[in-house]
Amino acid sequence: MSDFRAKRIAALAAKIAAIESGARPELGVLPFGDPRMDERLAGGGLPLGRWHEIAGAGIEVETSAAPAAFAALMAAPLARRGEAVWVLRRDDLWAPGLAGLGFPPERLIQVCVRDEAEALAVMEDALSTVGVSAVFAEVEAVDLTAGRRLQLACERRGGTGFVLKRRPFGGTAKVEAAGSVSTTRWRVGSAPSEPLAGEFGLGAPRFHVALERSRGGRSGEWILEAQGAYSWEAGDVAHPLRLVADLGDRELAPASERHERRAA
Repeated sequence: MSDFRAKRIAALAAKIAAIESGARPELGVLPFGDPRMDERLAGGGLPLGRWHEIAGAGIEVETSAAPAAFAALMAAPLARRGEAVWVLRRDDLWAPGLAGLGFPPERLIQVCVRDEAEALAVMEDALSTVGVSAVFAEVEAVDLTAGRRLQLACERRGGTGFVLKRRPFGGTAKVEAAGSVSTTRWRVGSAPSEPLAGEFGLGAPRFHVALERSRGGRSGEWILEAQGAYSWEAGDVAHPLRLVADLGDRELAPASERHERRAA
């Protein structure tokens, strides 16, 4: 038997063993390009081939404007690798706004669903589809069973999911089972923009972003800005989001410092 054939057989045997053991392929990460954020995420960036939760703060829980813009910017590099599916509970996604942020609209497929169960089912199907690199879905709550199904769908084709926690019709939030199988959980709100020096009007969109949970990593909080909004194209910048302020990690401050701050 030739060395080439022996290596091919060994490689196939390794793949079969991985499938039988349930191991998932390593799909890498999507780094933000700033160590202050990347060091908080397992592997040095947003893990791919998994799903992530993005929730809003205040009124954003219902409108989801800032979380949707943040998710689109975070996933824009992925959308240039394949198709992106956006599952809507209300038909109010403004595609020209996403294009202005740098999200490729020609890759966007919008699906409007009737209820929560259909939103989760469509998201799972989209993640299992060949050629889909990113899937967004507006969902109020994800229980452990639905979360595991989404993760299996991500692993099936290597797609990355973004669950936008939204209550599109107001009311009270659904009760979720304790725990979550999402890889990261973010909370996003709008932040005041700053125009360039010597210019008037609004600057690039900014977001107050809290990484509340990072499996294998640590939490953090930052102010991020859409980098080169309205002109960003693949290859022009490392990532369409830029960190402009690190809000610190108060929970990891020395105990004496925390006591002094509380006393003040």
